[in-house]
Amino acid sequence: MSAARGGAAAAQGAAARGAARGARKVDRRLEAAQHAWSAVSGNPMFRALASDPTGNDPRALRMQWAEDTQLIRDRGHARVHADGTVIANKHSPLEPDEWVWVFAHCALHLGFGHLCLGPADAASPPDTELAVARCVVVARFQAELRLGRPPVLLPPLPTAFEEQLAERWRISGIPSGLSGCSAGGAGPDLVPPASLPTSSAASLPAVTLSWPDRFALGLGQAAAEAVDEAGALRPVAGRKTDEAWEVARRWFVSSYPLLAGLAAGFTIVSDVAVARELSISVAAVDPSAAEIYVNPLAPLTTEERRFVIAHEMLHAALRHGDRIAHRDPYLWNVATDYVINGWLVEMAVGDLPEGVLYDPRFKDAGAEEVYDLIATDLRRLRRLGTLRGRGMGDILSDARRTHRGTELDEYYRRALATGLAFHESNGRGFLPSGLVEEIRALDHPPLPWDAQLARWFAEHVRSPAPRRSYARASRRQSSTPHIPRPGWLWPEEESFRATFGVVLDTSGSMDRTLLGKALGAIASYATARDVPAARVVFCDAAAYDAGYLPVADIAGRVKVKGRGGTILQPAIKLLERAPDFPTDAPILIITDGYCDPVRVRREHAFLIPETTRLPFTPRGPVFRLR
Repeated sequence: MSAARGGAAAAQGAAARGAARGARKVDRRLEAAQHAWSAVSGNPMFRALASDPTGNDPRALRMQWAEDTQLIRDRGHARVHADGTVIANKHSPLEPDEWVWVFAHCALHLGFGHLCLGPADAASPPDTELAVARCVVVARFQAELRLGRPPVLLPPLPTAFEEQLAERWRISGIPSGLSGCSAGGAGPDLVPPASLPTSSAASLPAVTLSWPDRFALGLGQAAAEAVDEAGALRPVAGRKTDEAWEVARRWFVSSYPLLAGLAAGFTIVSDVAVARELSISVAAVDPSAAEIYVNPLAPLTTEERRFVIAHEMLHAALRHGDRIAHRDPYLWNVATDYVINGWLVEMAVGDLPEGVLYDPRFKDAGAEEVYDLIATDLRRLRRLGTLRGRGMGDILSDARRTHRGTELDEYYRRALATGLAFHESNGRGFLPSGLVEEIRALDHPPLPWDAQLARWFAEHVRSPAPRRSYARASRRQSSTPHIPRPGWLWPEEESFRATFGVVLDTSGSMDRTLLGKALGAIASYATARDVPAARVVFCDAAAYDAGYLPVADIAGRVKVKGRGGTILQPAIKLLERAPDFPTDAPILIITDGYCDPVRVRREHAFLIPETTRLPFTPRGPVFRLR
């Protein structure tokens, strides 16, 4: 009897342990989804969707588990209803960051206005092409802001508006792979208002704020909290502000999503004493403090104040103060003023104040191009002035302040990227192509000089390549030995080997450290391209032909000759006229910039220090040593 009881107890214990293991397995999956939902619903960007800021609308972003529904049969992950309810499939085998992507995807459908309660939407629900286009737009926004990881690998997403994509796909068909942008699996992830239960639809109150309006408020709140997290300086006690300027700043937060994130993080300082101390005629900006200094005595209208605030915010966010490099600071400031003002006029943001720099000839031109154009007209330059005043730049920098450049860079990047994605996804109007390119460039910093030099070598210094030959059978034909296939074979006959020329400035102003960096990089890239030797010419007041040198000797065992002045043209002519130097071989010119103008008739590039500039307009690429 006792044995029977013991066996029953053992069986019960085994069953309990099995049930516990099964429960733990299910709990871990549900726990991952719950954590992901908490992360999404607690994100400041979606906080206004979870609860109406006015308190008059009970609709809220909330999550429910699906039981026996079409979502599970379609093997989807989640679907969102027009009342804010997200139905999730608890059987989906997703990782936490994949659940974040799914829940953020559903919330963004609401924020982008894809589920409105208008009668037109209920009468004509979106077709398949429009539904996929909306999912593509949302997935593109998530990729911009790195909101989770998609459950499947997505192809490159098109950049057009959703209506344009849908119209195109109704003719040509939906491209393969884009169906993975949906969170609903084989079915849609949007539940149109017409599909809501009658009781639910009747219980919805009159909407005081639409889903897109609530999402726009959340974007501003997220940007403001990003400033605090970045450690940017908060408003200092004693700083004076002006209600008229504050009204202009708040207009961007509530009504202009492209710059809402920036406006939420900036402080307007309107103080006559500060304006007099800094010699500010209208306005100036300190990017390191996220502060805009304005002169309260400037006679501006409300629309002109908006223009001024947008102008100064773009100066800071596009990091114009850090992109001066070798250029004249004031002239660079003037060039960026022309570009920014052209964008704002094109976007109709406020009114152009009187006397502000604007020239329609510079439409679609970049700041670097405008700089090169106005640098040749010094007479006109003396009459130009920024918002700060004539002869002074409106981009300030206080060396005594403790800067937090890395955090502010991230804040500016995220604020502009978020605003651009929301602006494009909601079809808020077209933007200047130059502004869009600069905002996208913030996510892709320029390559370092050595990577740029390596790419130049790969393009212009060709390395020998093998060829196919039946004299050597391919090793990959073992599965089909009856089918002969050629293998790769390096040619045994003599062939032309690639080379390049180096014109090396050996004047007294050349820095030894930078010279060593340049020569070391050249030697390593030449070795990687299988270049046996390079033609080297030293040059100061005269040219010294060193002939062909092994690339290993270029880095360390070259004896530099001369230390006089710098005239590079004789060295370039020597290479161009040398009978033993190939006519298609490129030339790399290493100089400190203190040289006479040169003219090169073949492919070439310059390698110069970061802090200097060439005294002429180069026709080849310029790599700056750091």
